[in-house]
Amino acid sequence: MVMELSDPADQKFLLFEIFKIDSFSKNQKFADFNKKTCEMILKSARDFAVKELMPANRLADKKNGDEDGPNLVNQEIKVPKSYHKPYELFCKGGWLAMCDEEKWGGQSMPQLLGTAVNELFMGANPSLINYPGLTHGAGAIIKEFGSETQKKKYLKKLFQGQYAGTMCLTEPQAGSDVGALDTKAVKNEDGTYSIEGNKIFISGADSDLVENIIHPVLARIEGAPSGTKGISLFLVPKYLTDENGNTLDIKNNVEITGIEEKMGMHGNVTCSVSFGSRGKCIGELIGEENKGMKYMFLMMNEARQGAAVQALGISSASYAYAADYAKKRIQGPLITEAFNPQPEKKTIIHHPDVRRQLLFMKTFIEGTRFLSYFLKWCQDMKEITQDNEEKEKFQGLIELLTPVSKSYTTFKGIDITSTGIQVLGGYGFIEEYPQAQCYRDVRISSLYEGTNGIQAMDLLGRKLGMKKGKPFMDLCSEISKSINNANGAGLNYIGEKLKVMLDKAVNCAIKMGKAAAGEKVMDAFGSASLFLESIGDLCMAWAFAVRACASKEKLGQKISKKDIPFYEGQIITAQFYYDTIYHEALGRMDAVMNLSESVMKMPEAGFYSK
Repeated sequence: MVMELSDPADQKFLLFEIFKIDSFSKNQKFADFNKKTCEMILKSARDFAVKELMPANRLADKKNGDEDGPNLVNQEIKVPKSYHKPYELFCKGGWLAMCDEEKWGGQSMPQLLGTAVNELFMGANPSLINYPGLTHGAGAIIKEFGSETQKKKYLKKLFQGQYAGTMCLTEPQAGSDVGALDTKAVKNEDGTYSIEGNKIFISGADSDLVENIIHPVLARIEGAPSGTKGISLFLVPKYLTDENGNTLDIKNNVEITGIEEKMGMHGNVTCSVSFGSRGKCIGELIGEENKGMKYMFLMMNEARQGAAVQALGISSASYAYAADYAKKRIQGPLITEAFNPQPEKKTIIHHPDVRRQLLFMKTFIEGTRFLSYFLKWCQDMKEITQDNEEKEKFQGLIELLTPVSKSYTTFKGIDITSTGIQVLGGYGFIEEYPQAQCYRDVRISSLYEGTNGIQAMDLLGRKLGMKKGKPFMDLCSEISKSINNANGAGLNYIGEKLKVMLDKAVNCAIKMGKAAAGEKVMDAFGSASLFLESIGDLCMAWAFAVRACASKEKLGQKISKKDIPFYEGQIITAQFYYDTIYHEALGRMDAVMNLSESVMKMPEAGFYSK
């Protein structure tokens, strides 16, 4: 079966026609990234994804990441053999830190372009790309909060892939309640700390892809306050290093105590790890004491946006597989010809329900792609603009929409890949075809970096009322501009319906905000996930207004005949959303406005009793 990735036409549509990335080259920071350069990078990334990353994910002889997962041998993790060559080429190509400064081994490219590249890589081999993905997050913490000595020791080696990084938060007894951690840090005379404790669910905790692993570890210094206020962050290497970051042949008592057997993402190792259980384990404090959670949130927010892009990449691949299958699989005549004496059998893409399923997949992929790209566009615009008010606006939109993008995109990714299985019927359920793996691999995205329920609590409890609600009002202002554009373009059926949805979303936000600050706080948080989904629905409706306006403008110009179906398809996709899914979304908003007491009213014994 064909192996394919995200739609190249749609990626270019967003990059060049919606977000106009080539205009960034007018700014000194991105002067080298004109349209030709961006297209060349995108093509190189796609070629690398198809030729190197994809084969390591699924090979005919099954010696690949999914079938031949990591193994623990003498306290060392051996990753799938098929990963070594593409990882080496990935690092040599400068992909790991492509948006970072050249002095650290990066390419200084716009975040928006980097996200398009990562979407391709995640669709091709998410298990492999998770290794450098977490490495980049660990490096980002050091770049932002580390000392000059720590940057000199670790940053370039991390960003060039010589070292790997992890994220060590979760503990068995604490789970998502990070403030309940038990890992402790005792200060040594030389200024380092002795780390002692256990962490679980640590992705990429060890591998033979690199010469050293640098663990950012949350721990509590003796005497520090309880809860998250008393947490500090430490760099704990697998092997000790000298002052220049060169690896010494001295193990640091970081022990892999087990590998988690997972539903999916089989090629990416997830471990339980013990620090200091068999001797001294040395860690270096990052920044100031008791500010570990603040520092770790930099990595967590990057990872949350990354989880959305991962789900987008996997579900885009699932859609590509499903569409290709539907165009080739011949089965049954059209229902209008079923009673003909000799009805012609058609490929299943001609059958209405298959088309509905494919259009569902296409719709949510293109909507969530817009949302992920918009977040990165905001990051680039924040870097480009010299206006402090504009910087604050873009930062506010990023903070507001990060939990929405993470949660909405990952849940829709699960729906999309499930639909991909459905399109193939029985073949979708067997491992001979890639759809089963897509579903297994995407399922984790809604769980890590804070479950989607935690994202909903974050949106309602922190982000909605942040800066007196200004980021939410800024989002509404952006959507209002698109309403005016739609009406001005003659797309009144979109403009009018989007206005109805926006007004309803504002009413939901007001009601939920008041309830969360009052006596109905528990009922409000019982509806927090519904509220987040409603804001995600609003973003989808907005995305299709933007897409339809840009497409109608393009169709009014002289364009190649072969490009016409793409732009016509954009307008039809918007019509599908507003004719069908839009009404489901309004119903969800009605449910939010109900502020149901049922969630908290149900007695504990009423859920299940023997």
